[in-house]
Amino acid sequence: MNKEYDIRTGCDRGLCHQAVGRQDRQLNTYDWLADVPGNDQTTDLVEVQFKHTRKGYYHNVNNLPLKKGDIVAVEANPGHDIGVVTLTGRLVKLQIKKANLKSEDDIKRVYRLAREIDMDKYREAKAREHETMIESRQIAKGLGLDMKIGDVEYQGDGQKAIFYYIADERVDFRQLIKDLAAAFHVRIEMKQIGARQEAGRIGGTGPCGRELCCATWMKNFISVSTNAARFQDISLNPQKLAGMCAKLKCCLNYEVDDYIEAGRKLPSREVILQTLDADYYLFKSDILAGLVTYSTDKNMAANIETITAERARQIIEMNRRGEKPESLQEGGKPEPQKTMVDLAGGDISRFDKAKKKKKKKSAAAASDQPKKEAQPKRDDQPKKEGQPKKGDRPRKDEPKKGDKPRREPQQKKDNQPTPDEKNV
Repeated sequence: MNKEYDIRTGCDRGLCHQAVGRQDRQLNTYDWLADVPGNDQTTDLVEVQFKHTRKGYYHNVNNLPLKKGDIVAVEANPGHDIGVVTLTGRLVKLQIKKANLKSEDDIKRVYRLAREIDMDKYREAKAREHETMIESRQIAKGLGLDMKIGDVEYQGDGQKAIFYYIADERVDFRQLIKDLAAAFHVRIEMKQIGARQEAGRIGGTGPCGRELCCATWMKNFISVSTNAARFQDISLNPQKLAGMCAKLKCCLNYEVDDYIEAGRKLPSREVILQTLDADYYLFKSDILAGLVTYSTDKNMAANIETITAERARQIIEMNRRGEKPESLQEGGKPEPQKTMVDLAGGDISRFDKAKKKKKKKSAAAASDQPKKEAQPKRDDQPKKEGQPKKGDRPRKDEPKKGDKPRREPQQKKDNQPTPDEKNV
């Protein structure tokens, strides 16, 4: 029988290019239902993202064939705005619940796919954002306002500008709005954000080596306190606990619930374990492993013993009844002491000794070989007459190397008168 098979491209129920979409945008959501048939027809809601982390949700009333990455023109007040579609289908409803959008008035309409004229206006408006931010900071400084304008975002048609600012206290910016409207001739909207939201808009890499959570997936920010670090037994070092926004790291809240639940099974720090030998004080604890370490000294580590939390509770019950075990370990037997090996305390010349042994072995091997006939030394060899031996000092009357030969006086010949005798 001849069977016909359907040829499919892409992927089937796995990582899909339609689900991933554009990964260069912040707060990107992976649409794991993108390849499910009929997912787009379940709802007409779409998620549209604008500059940085600002997102909006709109009704696709015109039934446009929208997919992730399409640039659309959406309804705004006033005019229209330009954004990118980042999510379609069933997951949009879940995103609306996370954004706490309960009013239907917050959900507007999608007009059309962006045209070339729309994109030209959009580029002109975006080109003015940096200059507007610098000038607006100067205006706010001239009014003496205690605030920081972190970013400016123009609407797609250029009729409106959103000024994002940071302020510790409440700011009266009524005069600032008048000055900004007179300077830029657009509708002004002031939006206050926190330090965490500013870090999410700017983006960056955290100390863990990954991209910031506030720039990738976090939308709702929960307050973080130092109690989260105390429950997890983390040292209260402000430099290590602070994130890129100079606030406490949001990741301190990720595992604090597990640490609180596991910490309830551990004994209190104030309880003292009594044995027949000594009293033990809590020195440190491994919360997730359920291990506690006790010391005989309250202020320093001495005679340290590590036991489980269950064993510690057993000893506490025994102490309440007036009983004292022989030791903290199970069965009342003391734990055998582990011998510590000091690697740095060994003989540092052991490598030199090995070399000496090699030399000794080579000398012993040489002695086993048959000895050769003794050859005369260089000093024992006959030398020419008048040639000094090696190492002898030159005599005084011997000419040195490089000196001119010394002229000796002429000797008197036999039977030959001297000049004085001639004169006589």
